[in-house]
Amino acid sequence: MDRNSATGLFLIAALLLVYLYFFKPETPKEVPADKPTTAASTAPGATPAPAASFDSTAAARTLGVFAGAAQGTAQQVQLQNDNVAITFSSKGGRVEAVRLKNYKTFFGKPLDLLDAQSAQIDTRFRTIGGQNVRLSDLYFQPGAVQPFAEGDKKGQRLSFTASVAGGQIEEVYTLADGSYELGYDLRFTGLQQAMSQEPLTFTFVDRVRQTEQDLKQNRNHTTINHYLVDDEHGALTEASEKPEELDIAEPLKWAAHKHDFFVAGIIANDKFSNGKFNSTVDLNDSTFIKTLSTTLSIPAADAQQGKASFRYYFGPNSLPILKDVAPGFDRNVYLGWGLFRWVNQFVVLPVFHTLEQFISSYGIIIALLVVLIKLVTWPLTYKTYVSQAKMKVLKPEIDAIKEKAGDDQMKVQQETMKLYSSFGVSPLSGCVPTLLTLPILFAMFQFFPNAIELRQEHFLWAKDLSTYDDLIKLPFEVPFLGNHISLFTVLMTLSTLLMTWQSNQMNPAAMQGPMKFYSYLMPVVFMFVLNSFAAGLTWYYLVSNLATLGQQALTRRFVDDTKIRAQLEANKVKNKDKKPSGFGARLQDAMRAAQERDAQPRSGADAGTSASVEPKPKKPTRRS
Repeated sequence: MDRNSATGLFLIAALLLVYLYFFKPETPKEVPADKPTTAASTAPGATPAPAASFDSTAAARTLGVFAGAAQGTAQQVQLQNDNVAITFSSKGGRVEAVRLKNYKTFFGKPLDLLDAQSAQIDTRFRTIGGQNVRLSDLYFQPGAVQPFAEGDKKGQRLSFTASVAGGQIEEVYTLADGSYELGYDLRFTGLQQAMSQEPLTFTFVDRVRQTEQDLKQNRNHTTINHYLVDDEHGALTEASEKPEELDIAEPLKWAAHKHDFFVAGIIANDKFSNGKFNSTVDLNDSTFIKTLSTTLSIPAADAQQGKASFRYYFGPNSLPILKDVAPGFDRNVYLGWGLFRWVNQFVVLPVFHTLEQFISSYGIIIALLVVLIKLVTWPLTYKTYVSQAKMKVLKPEIDAIKEKAGDDQMKVQQETMKLYSSFGVSPLSGCVPTLLTLPILFAMFQFFPNAIELRQEHFLWAKDLSTYDDLIKLPFEVPFLGNHISLFTVLMTLSTLLMTWQSNQMNPAAMQGPMKFYSYLMPVVFMFVLNSFAAGLTWYYLVSNLATLGQQALTRRFVDDTKIRAQLEANKVKNKDKKPSGFGARLQDAMRAAQERDAQPRSGADAGTSASVEPKPKKPTRRS
């Protein structure tokens, strides 16, 4: 590797190090065991809590003509299929708890996406008398759970009704078999004279619990996404620990609370008029890692005309599932931005899902993914290796130029460029192939921490490939490292050091002095940075390093320095009378212009000096 290529790669590594420093996860502090949730207490048949004494005068004052439904006893009813168990409360006729049956927390407890302590879903409307009424202020009568069949969909239906103010409020929920979607219809019948025409306000407050090993990553991957009717996606800042707020004055199609690997969202079959989203973090709260709040406006006419129809989604943050839920709903899976998202979505994930149809071990799937990527990028790797071999062959000539030019760096660069041009060598030919592989490099940093496919998948000593492996636990905290050592990261570091040593042995003159020291320092620095990254990522780079070592050994069999020297000599003869063109010519012109500019101030200074020593003419003396 020549000095220019090494400097370029060093700068690339420095940029990557800065990127990783600002986005690296932190080692979480030990958290107490999850507090019991209300999933068990809200199961069908549970004893309802005693109702508080009813004040009819206060109810009439705050609820107006809707006070007739403000007295009753809360009951819990449940809809469930193979994927979810959803508990409703008759107080408000609303979703109270959601348990995902096929998932558990990292700590082995049932995964309750929502529960009565962590989340509140409600809808508010204004009466003709100016009172603000929440559905949670009213008691509904639950109907019996009924089977339903619509086309090829079958499942369960549940309705809640409240007869009030000469009319009726009805909420109808449908849960299809094998689905994570919950249909929701809200109808106000015969209440046009009791309600104002101001929009209804839907609210969803969600205090998110820790479900993954890495609290920092769990928090930073939790946010609110939304999608406008005109197909524009938006979101609150994920990694921010400061209060975030966003007002949307345009119609929206959906809003979703993303909990790292899971999503709780609501989709309008028509639209929401506008929305408001905010998030807050209390770093001293070890129970709730982030609080999310969504407010959406529903046209009153929609509810009065039976058009207020929605769907909830309570399920995994999985791209194959989300892409069929609603337009743009798959954007809840963060796979990076721009080119990196395209690489993950259209290259990495399709290959990954194809392999998992035949292989059950995700560690082996990752290894095969490395092999496939190495095969596809082999031409680029080969071109880089050939470029390095050409630089190695030309090193005696370059050393001679340096010795002849001395300290004149501009002349060294000019003569070196002439040498490259005469032998038909491009100094950038070794760096460009490496740069073309960078999108895959950065795409992997987003894929492994966000792929639910890797969540809680065991491989070797790693219990969960979506987070770090902590086989070696330390009794103390090490700055920048944490209280654990990831064995995959250590092995990856050792393999990188081996690659560096091999590269320096192949071309000892290219890496000397400080550059040689930094070539060994960088892998050690990356060990500290990557120690708390996903085990799947560090396993990927370990396999990638081993594959690269094998690739280099195989490539050396096809690259002969003697043949390369003969080819370069032939190029020199062919290019003897050929003028430089393209990038080489422009670079030489730029160097020549810079040299002329540097020479101009020196000439001017010399002229000024000679002028200053000329005798000035004496002024005539005035005589009296």
